[in-house]
Amino acid sequence: MTERITAADYRKQQQPSTGADKGRVRGTKRVTVGEIDFDSQREANRFGELRHLERAGIIENLRLQVPFELQGKDGPILTPTGRVMIYKADFVYFDKRINAEVVEDSKGHPTDTFIMKKAILAAQGVEVVET
Repeated sequence: MTERITAADYRKQQQPSTGADKGRVRGTKRVTVGEIDFDSQREANRFGELRHLERAGIIENLRLQVPFELQGKDGPILTPTGRVMIYKADFVYFDKRINAEVVEDSKGHPTDTFIMKKAILAAQGVEVVET
């Protein structure tokens, strides 16, 4: 005879025993600084550095989680559900030292998805800087 359990009990059984959030990359933990949530401590630290540079007047127009639509040869690249595929940059800002806009992503371990999206953006003329 098969034992029946509720969906909630099943999900509890499937949780990793390490306590790590299953959806996180390499065990990173979300961090809140002020009222801003970051996906990792590395990203939060980089935000602090960029805010310091912005206050010093070295960079300007610092923006977080900026979406970029991914375009292919024949138009937008679609997800399996039919939506336009998006890459969200951790930070975008204008760097006065090089007189250019910088698209930056804080990565400890680049995922296969990130590498693919970075290559597509490069074909679109957008260079993503990893920190």
